[in-house]
Parts: sequence; C-alpha cells; structure tokens
Amino acid sequence: MVERLDYQGPAHLTVRARPLALKRALTNLVSNAVTYGDAARVRLIPPIGGMLTIEVEDNGPGIPPGELDRVFEPFHRGEPSRSRETGGVGLGLPIARNIFRAHGGDVTLANRSMGGARATATFPA
Repeated sequence: MVERLDYQGPAHLTVRARPLALKRALTNLVSNAVTYGDAARVRLIPPIGGMLTIEVEDNGPGIPPGELDRVFEPFHRGEPSRSRETGGVGLGLPIARNIFRAHGGDVTLANRSMGGARATATFPA
C-alpha cells in the first residue's frame, strides 16, 4: 500500500492567521496533490526571516511550464479533458493564492526535477 499523505515538520507551531481561511487554502493544495498527483507530502518549515514555508509535493506528471501561472486564474483547469465529474471547476488554486496573499504571503507552483509538482506557500509567522 502506498502512503498517499505524509507530513514532515514540527508537531505544533503557533501563527497569527484566520484559521478557517488557512485550513481552506491548505485543504485545496493537499486535495489537488492527492487528486491529480496521487499523493501529498506536506513539509512545514519553521520561520526563517519571519516567513513560514509550507511545501506540498505530489507524484503526478507535473504541470506544463506554460500553465504554472495560468492555473491560478479563476476557472482555468490545467487539463481540458476534465469534466465536472472528474475534476474541479478551477477555483481551488486561485482561492488558496488569495488566502495566502491576504495573510501577507503567496503560493507558487514548480515542477520537481524527479517528477511531480511542488506548491510552495509562504506567509509571515
């Protein structure tokens, strides 16, 4: 059996944030990793220079380079063959980005050299 969800980081870390909004943003990132990348590895990196970092990696095919920024546009879906039954409506990543930016941070996507994608979210600690 392959583990679909893994976490690395401290057991507890206190931050000033809107808890429900932060939960929604993280849920969107992890859900995308599991749904489209077959797994989610979440890493919480304690604050460096006042900024907290959360990385969410998956095992999927990655994202075409031209789509890395476009997937943050509302209603844009990375794979046009998806229907409403097999994919979302294209709001998860824009919502996550808006939440992190409202907290003074951001979220970006990149392809990993060994395959898969990495979402990197930052916000003040």
